[in-house]
Amino acid sequence: MNDERRVREALLRMGAGRPITRRDFIRRSSLASLIVGAPGLLSACGTDAAQQSGDSCVSTDLSATEKSLFFSNWPEYIDVARHGRVMPTLDAFRETTGIDVKYNADINDNNEFFAKVQNQLADCQAVGRDIFVLTDWMAAKMINLGWLQKLDHANLPNVDANLRAELKGPAWDPEREYSVPWQSGLTGIAYNAAYTAEVGSMSQLMTREDLKGKVSLLSEMRDTMGFMLKITGADPEAFSEDEWAAAIAQLEEHVASGQIRRFTGNDYVDDLNAGNLVACEAWSGDVIAMQYDNPDIKWVLPEEGVGLWSDNMLVPNKATHKANAEALMNHYYDPAVAAELAAWVNYICPVDGARESMEDIDPSLVDNQLIFPDEELLSSTWEFMDLEDTQQTQYDTDFSRAVGA
Repeated sequence: MNDERRVREALLRMGAGRPITRRDFIRRSSLASLIVGAPGLLSACGTDAAQQSGDSCVSTDLSATEKSLFFSNWPEYIDVARHGRVMPTLDAFRETTGIDVKYNADINDNNEFFAKVQNQLADCQAVGRDIFVLTDWMAAKMINLGWLQKLDHANLPNVDANLRAELKGPAWDPEREYSVPWQSGLTGIAYNAAYTAEVGSMSQLMTREDLKGKVSLLSEMRDTMGFMLKITGADPEAFSEDEWAAAIAQLEEHVASGQIRRFTGNDYVDDLNAGNLVACEAWSGDVIAMQYDNPDIKWVLPEEGVGLWSDNMLVPNKATHKANAEALMNHYYDPAVAAELAAWVNYICPVDGARESMEDIDPSLVDNQLIFPDEELLSSTWEFMDLEDTQQTQYDTDFSRAVGA
């Protein structure tokens, strides 16, 4: 057993029996943001936030003279504890470049983090960070507000050479001028084979009588409503107001019928292991972590397809170490470094060549489709449509009502 696995399994035995993951904190603020209703959502989403641009908010890069970098990320989203190093891949970057990285796992939720930095960024002020990691839809929002610095791809040769093809051109940043994926993930179905037969689709999850009251859906609107749109025949990447209304009505019916036990963050993990839930909407990284201890936990690619999302490295306006940030992005797109990171965090690795490098790190993960999905799997993925602020507020309110928050 390698050192990383020993540390992981020790963590899995702590507390509730698993380490806190990148997604552990989402429920705390996702449902909280829904409960406050429209006024709170308007504040959290920054509807009235001031637009900026490269001309209106000029940033100065001091990287040439200041070898430092402040990096904000999600909890448990980096490799730790090997050969006496706290964060091996980050320590290697420090040693190779001489750049002193201050790393802070202070991002618990996209909206919560937005609220933390919106006043400064709206006023063209520094937020004390040179790089932070946010999910696609929030990255898109910040790009639209003009709050991010444009990246210099001359400093990103590894990114340009090794970024997986399916991640190169999202609609919200088609040339990757502002964003570089940190990790990606899938939203699909997990079930406990000790308690139920395979659940092959979200439609089955919502309608099978033997599952009634024993399933959960996710409390993140985009994840759950993407599947509701699919079930009602709409495209999550491009849908109308009428299609949205039909999907919400469908969710309300399933809630009213008692089919859904509850809506969760990744706290579905304990209940699924125990059999209190027998199947649920789930995130891919959680499923891998669960399978270390429980081989009865199975992952299913739903017949409706699977949600794909990424968390992205971004450089905010007024950050003074952009080139240092770009050096860090480039470091993590070295396939060997990317593989070492992926072996710990267990999400989809966005770096071509990392699968081959994984042979030397943890051969048991080389063929894991939840870390290195093949083209067939990726062809079935979808991403949620970009929303305007008014749509975001309305849809969050609709979803809050439907889930009973």
